[in-house]
Amino acid sequence: MNVEALRDYCISKPHATESLPFGPENLVLKVGGKMFGLISLDASPASINLKCNPELAEQLRDEYSAVIPAYHMNKKHWNTVKMNSSIRWAQVQEWIDHSYDLVWQSLPKAVKAELEKE
Repeated sequence: MNVEALRDYCISKPHATESLPFGPENLVLKVGGKMFGLISLDASPASINLKCNPELAEQLRDEYSAVIPAYHMNKKHWNTVKMNSSIRWAQVQEWIDHSYDLVWQSLPKAVKAELEKE
C-alpha cells in the first residue's frame, strides 16, 4: 500500500474533494466541507488519519499495533493507520468507507441534497 493508492481510493468516494491546507506534506480529504481523512504524504510507511466511532476506535487500537490514537488532531475518535504488512488493503478500504460514511451521515440534509445535484 502506498500514498497514491490511499489517495485514489479516498477520492473515488462520491463528492470527495482533496486539498493541501496544512502544507504540501498533508493531503486533506473532505466530503461536504468536512474532513474524513488526512494522508501524510511524506510518511514512510504510508499513513492515513481516519475518523471512527468510539467502539471501532477502541477495537482497532486493541487489534492492530499499526493503529494509534491521533491525539494531535484534538479528536479522540480519530486514528492514525500506519500501513504495514499486518494490515490488509481490504481492511483499510473498510476503515476509509467507515470514516467517509460517518462524516456523510453527519452532514445536514440541505448539504447532501446540494451535493447530490452536482
